[in-house]
Amino acid sequence: MFNTNTLIEAFGYLGSLLVLLSMLMTSVVKLRIINTIGSVIFTIYAFIIKSYPTAFMNLCLVLINLHFLWKMSRTDKEYEIVKTGGDDVLLNYLLDHYRDDIAKCFPGIFYDPKKADQIYVVLCQGKPVGMTLGNRNEDTIELTLDYSIPEFRDFSIGSCLFETLKNEGIKKVVYSGPDENHLNYLKRLGFQYTDGIYVKQL
Repeated sequence: MFNTNTLIEAFGYLGSLLVLLSMLMTSVVKLRIINTIGSVIFTIYAFIIKSYPTAFMNLCLVLINLHFLWKMSRTDKEYEIVKTGGDDVLLNYLLDHYRDDIAKCFPGIFYDPKKADQIYVVLCQGKPVGMTLGNRNEDTIELTLDYSIPEFRDFSIGSCLFETLKNEGIKKVVYSGPDENHLNYLKRLGFQYTDGIYVKQL
């Protein structure tokens, strides 16, 4: 049988473990969510054992995480969508710079900017935060890559990009690449899975 002290100590270890696990997250949103949960648990634990400096520090971490999660959840970020070409120096630098993260996000993906005729770089306050590659066929665009850097994976880039595509006469967006890490994203933005491909009507 576990006594009360053992359970309390296990509770503290759980909080510490979650804080440590959060540091392994590649997504900043997941990092802050898991870190917040761990910090809440550790704050409660610190109050139980009357370690008030520890409780104060973790409570501050909770408030800091909540502040940044609130900022990241806002969808009123101002983006600039810059259309470019496959030979663009900045585009190819970004693709190379984020190559490993792209491979993690889209296991097995193949994309070649020189074979894409619709290429967009998304900027936020002048900072490149996303890249989209695709090919257009009349009023349909088939995406080969739709990538956002970790700090901006909150659906707002997609909403802004699709509005831009709609203004360019695109009526349908098609995606058939790796989806295991992006099911929530695709569903949240209104894609429908049909005959092995994801389709979004604009």
